[in-house]
Amino acid sequence: MGAVGLERTRNLCDVDGLSRQEIDGLLDAAESMAEILARPIPRVPALRGRTVMLLFYEPSTRTRHSFELACKALGADSLSLAAQSSSVSKGESLLDTVRTSRALGADVIVLRHPASGAAEFAARHAEVPVVNAGDGTHAHPTQALLDLYTVRRALGRLEELRVAIVGDVLHSRVARSDARAFGAMGAKVVLAGPPTLVPPEAGPALGARVASDLEDALRDADVVVALRIQRERQEAGLIPSFAEYRALWGLDPERLGALCPRALLLHPGPVNRGVELSPAAMQLPAAQMEAQVRAGVAVRMAVLYQLLEGGGAA
Repeated sequence: MGAVGLERTRNLCDVDGLSRQEIDGLLDAAESMAEILARPIPRVPALRGRTVMLLFYEPSTRTRHSFELACKALGADSLSLAAQSSSVSKGESLLDTVRTSRALGADVIVLRHPASGAAEFAARHAEVPVVNAGDGTHAHPTQALLDLYTVRRALGRLEELRVAIVGDVLHSRVARSDARAFGAMGAKVVLAGPPTLVPPEAGPALGARVASDLEDALRDADVVVALRIQRERQEAGLIPSFAEYRALWGLDPERLGALCPRALLLHPGPVNRGVELSPAAMQLPAAQMEAQVRAGVAVRMAVLYQLLEGGGAA
């Protein structure tokens, strides 16, 4: 394969530690993995004999299953730990679970955790590579990489694109990772949403501009990333109601067509239909949600392969 990827960083806890060249290398590697997935038998023995431990302390469908499929496609064994059905439910600490995973023979640990910084903590103690599959409100690097991959495949470039990220930026690890990743590749990022969910400091912190309203955010956008309104985090009353959010910030074909008719529409999933996206918006030709799901397997294959094999030939 030969692409430069994660050899220097050894872990993937965030996109911040990756250079533009390294991100390009991972996206190129994902292209090679997509070719493998397109074969009649989408399997190679590249990671035969390797074991990937999937530690998921939060529910997940897309991320966990795509890592499982990535392992199968590369010939690796995967072991899954769900917090509610493991020793974690009996009080075992993250540190003990990481050490147990290593003792069981894990060659890489994929971790999703509700605490921000959990992946970096695990990486300091694991003695094997750690991939952050989402930690609190901090980061979700493989989601950002698959979003870059999806856009690059569809538009052929990332540099100088205008990317609007709309919704609950305050609580979104996807917003943080996407803003930094698109920015690192030369795109111009705009953040938008209710003022209670897009703090003014978010713009400078993420190298982005904060838009005053939805029309401002969508004007001339090449890519629109709609964020999930996290129902489980809205008990603080940061928005008056989901109906009001839909009325002011929800995306539908009329709004998208009037302001950015050629823009790609992305969403990390799962979608709250009729809140951040209307059902009709999800059916637009520009909607990339299924492409994102497909990209997730190829990108996670590339990440696992680069961490474990360092860019040799698959």
